[in-house]
Amino acid sequence: MTTSPAPDVDVVLPCLNEAGALPWVLARVPAGWRALVVDNGSTDGSADLARSLGATVVTEPRRGFGAACHAGLSAATADVVCFCDCDASLDPGLLTPFVREIRAGTADLVLGRRRPQGRGAWPAHARAGNLALARMLRRRTGLRLHDLGPLRAARREPLLGLGLTDRRSGYPLQMVVRAADAGWRIAEHDVPYLPRTGASKVTGTWRGTWHAVRDMRRVLAEPPAARPGDGAAGTSERSGAR
Repeated sequence: MTTSPAPDVDVVLPCLNEAGALPWVLARVPAGWRALVVDNGSTDGSADLARSLGATVVTEPRRGFGAACHAGLSAATADVVCFCDCDASLDPGLLTPFVREIRAGTADLVLGRRRPQGRGAWPAHARAGNLALARMLRRRTGLRLHDLGPLRAARREPLLGLGLTDRRSGYPLQMVVRAADAGWRIAEHDVPYLPRTGASKVTGTWRGTWHAVRDMRRVLAEPPAARPGDGAAGTSERSGAR
């Protein structure tokens, strides 16, 4: 009986009805990396399509962006885990220098700062909500980040050690807040942000954006003492974005 070689990197791709984007996204996952497509209740055949394209499919029946992301993190086995949206707005190949930085030990969490490419890539209301949250994050943690985007990389065990609990839209923010509280070195780099394929489930409407902001405000209101993960990344140094 043969066993598959351990992946160099696991890329978590939360997926809800993204059949139109999957071929483009999966074709851009770097060689040697494993795509973990987390099916979050798709009805358009996304799961079967992902399997046919060579991805590993993880099923998460509980709806929510955070639920899908955490299911992927829990299923990952590689030392370094990345996250990327599955709607063709971000190229997973852009994660290569992020992983290099994590492995070099110069950062514990690397984030992509989205730079819109063309009209319709990032609605005005979504940008406004993101800017407001970045300012609240700065007041809460001192981190001078510009974006709380989904493209990111870190080591798996420290991420699990953060004890992330949000299973909705606040998951990406909670990861950053708890990492900052634990003294992680957090870096931010510009990445091109393309118009997504299909309709957005969160930022495509004012209502969706409002719910996301509400979830994230709840995360920011958590008392620091309630957050586990001290020393999770093996460093006590905190730094802002670069």
